[in-house]
Amino acid sequence: MTVFDAHLHIIDPRFPLVENQGYRPEPFTVDDYRARTEGLHIARGAVVSGSFQGTDQSYLIDALARLGSGFVGVTQLSPEVSDERIAELDTAGVRAVRFNLYRGGRQDLDELIELGHRVSTVAGWHVECYLDARDLPELADRLSRLPRISIDHLGLFTEGLPALLKLVGNGARVKATGFGRGDLDVPTTLRAISEANPDALLFGTDLPSTRAPRPFADTDIELIRETLDEGLARKALQDNAIAFYRLR
Repeated sequence: MTVFDAHLHIIDPRFPLVENQGYRPEPFTVDDYRARTEGLHIARGAVVSGSFQGTDQSYLIDALARLGSGFVGVTQLSPEVSDERIAELDTAGVRAVRFNLYRGGRQDLDELIELGHRVSTVAGWHVECYLDARDLPELADRLSRLPRISIDHLGLFTEGLPALLKLVGNGARVKATGFGRGDLDVPTTLRAISEANPDALLFGTDLPSTRAPRPFADTDIELIRETLDEGLARKALQDNAIAFYRLR
């Protein structure tokens, strides 16, 4: 079975990078990604813009062209972006906009929600949120108004799991990524999310695991296979992401 990597970063120093909270990542190019994932049977994926890439898409368009038609993009946009630019990015393979609420941006959430509705109307995109699930009781009412949404890194923290599961029950997807980023018991969390909605989990490597206390390990894929039954594991590792990113 091939794998869909629903969360990877490409960091190419040929394109603009901005420090975020004093952090500037080391390069991780398309060639680096291919070398690191050789043997993992990854055939498709989603290249996700990091906070350190701001609203630049030049690196993303280049990466998608080099990775091939099985890969799509997740970008960050200014609320002032034009409908024409959204359509151009859709043609280039972008399929979602990302809201980084974990490293700032919550003060602009109402504008971002409006943007989320607009990218859905213009191009059929969904919204991906990097957030602390402990904040969901405050954020969920507004986020749930979005047509389609996913939450990064299993929501990060155990305390936020009940609120995350409530959002999953209402249709949200969850990235099975960044297993070392929070305090979650990963197998318990994977089972709980799959029970709430078998279509919710989207596996991703999170490579190169910038700022993660414990980076991605190849055994993370095996953990999913060992935790979930064969059908649910297949959905988490491939089928759910293919449907969510509107690929065939």
